[in-house]
Amino acid sequence: MMGSIKQNWFSNVRPDVLSGLVVALALIPEAIAFSIIAGVDPQVGLYASFSIAVVISIAGGRPAMISAATGAMALLMVTLVRDHGLEYLFAATILTGLLQILWGVLKLGSLMRFVSRSVVTGFVNALAILIFMAQLPEITGANATPTVYAIMLGGLAIIYLFPYVPKVGRVIPSPMVCIVVMTAISMIMGLDVHKVGDMGELPDSLPVFLIPDIPLNLDTFLIILPYALTLSVVGLLESMMTATIVDDLTDTPSDKNRECRGQGIANVATGFLGGMAGCGMIGQTVINVKSGGRTRLSTMTAGIGLLIMVVFLGPLVAQIPMAALVAVMVMVSIGTFDWGSIRDLPRKPLTTNIVMLATVAVTVVTHNLAMGVLVGVLLAALFFANKISRILQIDSVVSDHEGVQQRDYHVRGQVFFASTTRFADAFDVKEGVDRVCINVTHAHFWDVTAVEVLDRIVMKFRREGIEVEVAGLNEASQTMVDRFGVHDKTDGIMEPGGH
Repeated sequence: MMGSIKQNWFSNVRPDVLSGLVVALALIPEAIAFSIIAGVDPQVGLYASFSIAVVISIAGGRPAMISAATGAMALLMVTLVRDHGLEYLFAATILTGLLQILWGVLKLGSLMRFVSRSVVTGFVNALAILIFMAQLPEITGANATPTVYAIMLGGLAIIYLFPYVPKVGRVIPSPMVCIVVMTAISMIMGLDVHKVGDMGELPDSLPVFLIPDIPLNLDTFLIILPYALTLSVVGLLESMMTATIVDDLTDTPSDKNRECRGQGIANVATGFLGGMAGCGMIGQTVINVKSGGRTRLSTMTAGIGLLIMVVFLGPLVAQIPMAALVAVMVMVSIGTFDWGSIRDLPRKPLTTNIVMLATVAVTVVTHNLAMGVLVGVLLAALFFANKISRILQIDSVVSDHEGVQQRDYHVRGQVFFASTTRFADAFDVKEGVDRVCINVTHAHFWDVTAVEVLDRIVMKFRREGIEVEVAGLNEASQTMVDRFGVHDKTDGIMEPGGH
C-alpha cells in the first residue's frame, strides 16, 4: 500500500510540482475563455478547473493527466445556460458525473480498444491544429502589434533554448521560465499588451459547497437529462483519448474504467462547488508531461496551484501577458502534432490515410472533437468490414454417386452482413443436381444477416426439389443457427421470414 502511494504520488516530486505550476498558469486563461463561451461568470470555469483537477488526481485512472473545464464541453452548455440559467447548469454537471460513474461501472472505458490508431492520430493532429487556431485571436487583428509578436517570439526562444542551459536547463520547465520572464519584462517596461486580467475578473474567495437552487421534479430532470447525456459521452470520449495519448507518451498503462468513474466523481463534486462540467485536456496534459510531470502529484499541484494563484495572487497573475501564454500553447501545438504521420503518408495504406485525414478534417471544420472521432471510427469500421468481407472463398465440385448427382460447396472465410452478397452469388440453385452439400467447416457465421442468407439459399434449393445438407457448423455458428435459423427447423420450401 505504502509502496503504491509512493510510486503514484511521490516518486517524481520536484518535476511534478514544477510542471503542475506551469499547467496551473496555462489553465487560467483557458478556464476564463471557456466560461465566456458557455455564457457564465469566469469563476465558474476557474472553480471547475480547480475542483476537477484535484478530484481526478485522486480518483482518476491515468496519473499525470490533466482534467478541467474544456471548450468542447462549454459549447454544449450554451443553450442550457441561456434558456434555463446557471443553477440548471450545476444540476446538469452533477447528473453528468453520475452518468459517467455509471458508464465506468458498466466498463464502457474498454470500448477504447475499438478506436483504431489512425483515428487517434487524426484526433491528435486535429487537436494540435485547433490549439494553434485558438491562439490566433491573440496575435491577429487589433492585438497584432510588434510588442505582442516580440513577447511571443521571445517566449518561444526561451521555451526551446532554455533546456540547453547548463545545470538549470533540465531542472526548471522552460514554459515556466517563459511566463515568469515575459511577465517581469512586461511589468518593468509597462508594456501595453493584452493580459490575463483583461479576460475577466478573477475570483477573490474560495469555492463553497452549494445545492443547485432548482425544483426537484420530473420536469427539471427532463430538461437537464439530454445535456447531461451529451456531456457525459463527449467528456468521456475526450478523456479516454487523452489517457491513450499519455499512455503512449509515458509508455505506461492506465485504467480506462477507473478514469470513467473518476471523471464522474470529479464532475459531481464540481457541480456542488459551483463549477461546470469538464473532462481531460490534451493541451494541458501535454504541457504537464513535456515539463516532466509523471504522477498524480502533478495533477493535484495544477488544481491547488490554480486556486491559490487566482484567489491569493490574483493581481500578479492578472499581469501575465497573453502573448507569453500563446507562446506556450504554440509549443504545445507543435509538440502535439504527429509530424511522422505526414511523412509516412506515402507508405501507409490508402484507407488508413483516409481515416486519419477525415478525422482531422471533420474535427477542424466542426470544432467538435467527438464528431471527428465518431466519423473516424465509422470509416475505420466500414473499411475493416469491407476488408474482412473479401476473406471469403467458395469452391464447388460435382460428383456422381450411383446416378445421384451431388454438388459439394466448400466455404472458407467469414460470413456476415458485408459478405452475404458474395456468399449468396456463389450458389447456383437452377443447376438441376439431385443433392447439395454446403460444407462450412472452415467458415464462421457472425450475425443474423448471415443466418438469414443461409436460410434463403437452403429454401431456394428445396423449392427446386434439391436435397440440401449444411455440414461442419462450428459451435458458435451452430448456436446462431439454432437461435435464428429456419432451414433446420422445417422441410418446407417457403422463403424464410418473420423470425
